[in-house]
Amino acid sequence: MTETFRVAFVCVQNAGRSQMSTAFAEREVAERGLGDHVEIVTGGTDPADRVHPEVVETMRELDVDLSERTPRHVSTEELDACDLVVTMGCSTLSLSTDVEVRDWALDDPDGRDAEAVRAIRDEVRHRVADVFDDVESQLEAA
Repeated sequence: MTETFRVAFVCVQNAGRSQMSTAFAEREVAERGLGDHVEIVTGGTDPADRVHPEVVETMRELDVDLSERTPRHVSTEELDACDLVVTMGCSTLSLSTDVEVRDWALDDPDGRDAEAVRAIRDEVRHRVADVFDDVESQLEAA
């Protein structure tokens, strides 16, 4: 394991699920006091121009502001430098064998109604908490 544990949340557009995941991951890092030990990376293989509006609105319900975030491209080199890469069910990444990859196979919230986006958001929040239970255990064991 590297000195800093790097976790990436990746999807094609980096405009929905990976943005939600990153925001929840930032909360987990802050709440668990892991800021000196965890780096969060997010991006997409073909980023959109903006975060999906329905995602911005649904996250705002939980006091998370994604309105100023911009989807970005993520390189294979960035992801190869991670300890864990989480994909959202829309990626066919080919990374080094040292990188753990988890695919969540989540529905895309783009264009979905508020109820569907909330269900995706809540599933993302739960899965991110589980990831950070694992990350915290690995950091404690190191």
